[in-house]
This record gives sequence, structure tokens and C-alpha cells, in this order.
Amino acid sequence: GGFSDVARIVERGDVDIVYVSIPMSEKKRLGSILRVLGDSTVSIFLVPDLYTAEIMQGTWVTLGDVPTVSVIDGPTQGIDSAIKRLEDITIATISLTLLAIPMLIIAMAVRLSSPGPALYKQVRYGISGKPITVLKFRTMRVMEAADEFVQATRNDARVTPLGAFLRRTSLDEVPQLLNVLTGDMSIVGPRPHPVALNEAYRDKIFGYMLRHKVKPGITGLAQVNGFRGETDTHDKMEHRIRYDIEYINSWSMWLDLAIIIRTPLSLLRSENAY
Repeated sequence: GGFSDVARIVERGDVDIVYVSIPMSEKKRLGSILRVLGDSTVSIFLVPDLYTAEIMQGTWVTLGDVPTVSVIDGPTQGIDSAIKRLEDITIATISLTLLAIPMLIIAMAVRLSSPGPALYKQVRYGISGKPITVLKFRTMRVMEAADEFVQATRNDARVTPLGAFLRRTSLDEVPQLLNVLTGDMSIVGPRPHPVALNEAYRDKIFGYMLRHKVKPGITGLAQVNGFRGETDTHDKMEHRIRYDIEYINSWSMWLDLAIIIRTPLSLLRSENAY
């Protein structure tokens, strides 16, 4: 079939990898194809001509006898994936052990401060764009559905006084350590956005869905660089996505550890979380 059939198959989730063999000289056509495929979580490889081989910088991968250049691919494959998972389990287990009593106190305080459950569950996108249920301490009086999501703003009337403190300190996100243990999330990675927020931006920012090439994280490169909390403008979201993709392209265990170390300081400096 034609390219429209490929887009339909990719959208249906039947394929994981797409190889594009269009010459780089056909920039308009190639750009159109990459824009469509970029709104998905498939890995994309260009099969370059000789001219492309001279100017491209990337990871070479052979498909049989055919050389390809990795344009978009996940950072943690094979042993790297095992290392990152071990890192997540170790840090999450130690953290939950140390925070068990504080978490119990927070849960009781949430229940006493306003009617409703201590934990708030919300469906968000995980790795490969698949839905996951993310846990947080409840910080609002009103429990909203995913398709009715409205970002919290400064002095938001829905947020309880205790909830404002939990949000400002990110203590509301501590239950996500359980998401890390179950394998839905990682300690470090792009923050999981509510489904409604994803749908609002995925066709406005090129490469937005690439952030789902890895597991979402409790903290991330964007957060330690000042893009934490409300993303009320296109510019803020674009900067966050830029950092998310930079993290994916440059992932290492040492980068994860550096982000973890920087996270407490970023919480103190943040003025955009409420």
C-alpha cells in the first residue's frame, strides 16, 4: 500500500520499527513522513544514500546487508535496561523503607484535612504511550477525571492548604515509588503528563511523543533545569520536551545519579509548583 497505510498500521500499534529509504534530497517529502511518524512511539531508522552517509552523524545499524542510521530509538537496550531497572528497584526500596512512617503520617493528615481518600489515582501515558495508573497523595478537594484535567494554578481554590505544601515540596509524588517497584515508572525520566495534556500538545510540538520511548520518572532532566510544575505556555512545554529528548539521547547511569543529586536543590529553587 501507500504511506497512508503505514501511518494507519503504526497508529494501531502493530509495528515497533519503521525504516525510511527516501533520499535525503527529498527534504519536503521526508520531513512530512517524519512528522507523521514522530507522533508515535515507533523507532525510526533512515536508510541513507551515499550523500547521507557522508553528512549524517548517528548510530549505524545493519538490516541484513543494508546499512541504516538510527534516528530515533530507545536509550536503554539489553544490559543498559537491566542496569536501569536494578537502579530503580534499589533506590525505590531504600526510599520506601526510610519514608514508610512519614508516608503514613502524610496519608493520615490528608484524610483529616478534607473529605476523600489519601491517595489519588490518575491514568497517564507510560513507556510506548501505554496507559498506566499513577499514584499521588490527594492535594485537591475535587477529584477530576483524566479527560477533565485542568492544571493547578497559583492560589488554585481546589488545592487544600496541606495539598499546597505537598505540591510545593513534591511530597505528593512520593507514592510513585510504588509505581517504580511495579515497573510502570522509573526514578528518573520524563514526568508523566495527564492524558488530556498529552493530547493537547502532541500535535503542536514536533517529537512530543518521543518522551515515551522510556519509562516516565519521578524526577527528570527538565525538572532539575527549572521546568517543574505548571506548563501554562507553549514555550514552557517546548523547553520541557527539549530536555526530555536530551535525556533520552544522552542517558547513562551517571546522568541518572546526577539528576537525583540535583533534585533536592531544584525543589528549593522552584517557583512554578503549586
